[in-house]
Amino acid sequence: MENVIRVNDQFYILASSGLTDHRTLVLKHNELFGVFDRYGDIYSFGRAEQGLYYEGTRFLSQMVLKLGKDRPFLLSSTVREDNGLIAADLTNQDISVEGQVVMPRGTLHLFRTKLLWNDTCYECLRVQNYGRAPVKVALVYHLDADFADIFEVRGMTRKQRGKREPNIVTSGNIVMGYHGLDDIVRRTNVGYSTTPDLQASVISDSAVQFEGLLNPDCPAAIYLTVACESGTNKPSRFTYEQAFSGAAHSLHNASASTCHIETSDEWFNEWLRRSTTDLHMMMTEKIEGPYPYAGVPWFSTAFGRDGLITALEVLWMKPEITKGVLSFLAAMQAQAVIPDQDAEPGKILHETRGGEMARLGEIPFGRYYGSVDSTPLFVLLAGMYFRRTADRKFIETLWPHIEAALDWIDTYGDIDGDGFVEYQRKAHKGLLHQGWKDSRDAVFHADGSLADPPIALCEVQAYVYAAKCAAGELAAELGHHEKSAKLLQAAESLKQRFQEAFWCEELSTYALALDGKKQPCRVRTSNAGQCLFTNIAGREQAHRITDGLVADEFFSGWGVRTVAEAESRYNPMSYHNGSIWPHDNALLAYGFSRYGRQAAALKVLTAMFDASYSVDLHRLPELFCGFRRREGEGPTLYPVACAPQAWASAAVFLLLQASLGMDIDAAHQQVHFVNPILPDFLDELRITNLMVGSASVDLSFEPHAQEVTIKLLRRKGDIQIITSHNR
Repeated sequence: MENVIRVNDQFYILASSGLTDHRTLVLKHNELFGVFDRYGDIYSFGRAEQGLYYEGTRFLSQMVLKLGKDRPFLLSSTVREDNGLIAADLTNQDISVEGQVVMPRGTLHLFRTKLLWNDTCYECLRVQNYGRAPVKVALVYHLDADFADIFEVRGMTRKQRGKREPNIVTSGNIVMGYHGLDDIVRRTNVGYSTTPDLQASVISDSAVQFEGLLNPDCPAAIYLTVACESGTNKPSRFTYEQAFSGAAHSLHNASASTCHIETSDEWFNEWLRRSTTDLHMMMTEKIEGPYPYAGVPWFSTAFGRDGLITALEVLWMKPEITKGVLSFLAAMQAQAVIPDQDAEPGKILHETRGGEMARLGEIPFGRYYGSVDSTPLFVLLAGMYFRRTADRKFIETLWPHIEAALDWIDTYGDIDGDGFVEYQRKAHKGLLHQGWKDSRDAVFHADGSLADPPIALCEVQAYVYAAKCAAGELAAELGHHEKSAKLLQAAESLKQRFQEAFWCEELSTYALALDGKKQPCRVRTSNAGQCLFTNIAGREQAHRITDGLVADEFFSGWGVRTVAEAESRYNPMSYHNGSIWPHDNALLAYGFSRYGRQAAALKVLTAMFDASYSVDLHRLPELFCGFRRREGEGPTLYPVACAPQAWASAAVFLLLQASLGMDIDAAHQQVHFVNPILPDFLDELRITNLMVGSASVDLSFEPHAQEVTIKLLRRKGDIQIITSHNR
């Protein structure tokens, strides 16, 4: 009998070609992102995900540059450190006529740069002849647009597609169009121009050639614009120089007033800089404020859970991101029961998509609410934001949304009335599992059997506990004292019932979940560690969980695995059952620090730093495999991991906060450091322009023996720095 394993998850991402086989270069600006190969091409015969995407649709599926009939030689390429553009250096191959080399390789230098700005991809190709005689050149761009929905690119098959319109060729333009089944016309408008040395000619309706005689020391240039037009949206066309200037100005404004971190270790600084610029690149400006899109290529859209956790990770240094996330999710909060969207009043968004398949309901993610944890995370983050900023006015506007979220927790969230929040999908096409580990085999019992819904995850109860504590404090701040008392009492009641129902004494950890029959899933997972940052665990329990997570069965050397090695479904190559996720590790470390376990937090920080040292561009991916660390080797990559991924990019900032034991109390203008610790390889860490209200401070941290000395370098306004070495 044929040995076939069938994958039943309809949203499984096919790995016909993985991230490890060819390096790709990624750019993003607002709703537009591009995945290119190392030449700067979109090469249709290479990896399936390459392309230029806008609002969930691939507007360019091929863009291949050839010198004559051949691709040029690649010398080098990179994404600039600030993620502003791609730069690729190319040259010619040996060109022969009747067996004689008439142009030796290395005669021509092709310098290709590419950037994204306001729904348009801009490219500049500069060509220079370094030979001693004039050279006739012919450069050809081959173009195509399949207008595939991102879910088609991921591997889904559609029964029917819209109509591809004939290409329209005019002087200086090729327009490719598609009339979707959603009745939206999408067009890819390719414009081109040159310096006088080169002349353009269309050689087909999808290829344009540039010819000319290049003299030595007389460089020529080709400029291309690829504008993504959807419906009535037609982006303004700028010159390459104007787009470059606009993008540079945006980058400068983003970094001018923000908090900065620098250390004595240049490799650590590289990680910080890449994380900072990746986080900026993943930001999309919404009407409500900045929102971090989840990841490129598969999740370049607004996800509730991802946005909330990313905002939490950077809250201490970038509270404006948290405000944008809370504002956007409040505006998207569910108002009615809509089973096909897993929507219920007060529930916070899981994700929203703008592609053709989402508009037609072929996938449920146009506006989808199948996330059990986004709603309590929304409330607890609102409380954390207020502690960080003392922004009472914003909390007043947000309060009706907080109340609606609390109502959802107590009614729709508690499906069977047992006082715990569970999930069970209602949308036929929705997600089976609705926690952050949402693959089909992510929730299971010790014998490997899968848990049946409704399912109450351990970390979700911890989020609910923290949400009710936070809401109780906010209610008191707003003068709702009776409601405050009820919320705080409900939180304490939940804490007690949680210990009784979830604690597994023999495992020294919390059960992964309770299944539909209220049977605990007695499996050791990182989920229990995520309970710690909410303070739901008792001190002894927290220490036992921490000890387990940093022991060898969980800790690979590159970080903490999602599932312990001895568990029945452990697989270091799985998506959720043995892999290592940077954001998960950051939340674990933050939880360790809440119980005074900075040394454990530091162990995780050091492992993540080592991983960043080993991966391309110092960019931590969404996840990597959980194999044990082997001497002289880097972490094993996961084949379809997103990179960049917002919450992976933001992980370093929460890891630092955890190691420093940092807490900011804006109402009292205080910055607290409890048991701060730094890795041995850092002689100094500096935080500059840390804002607390209208005040700001610059600080230096230096390790001495078993303690870290904190020096005040600059203070503007009324702000106190408080250090303690006990918990």
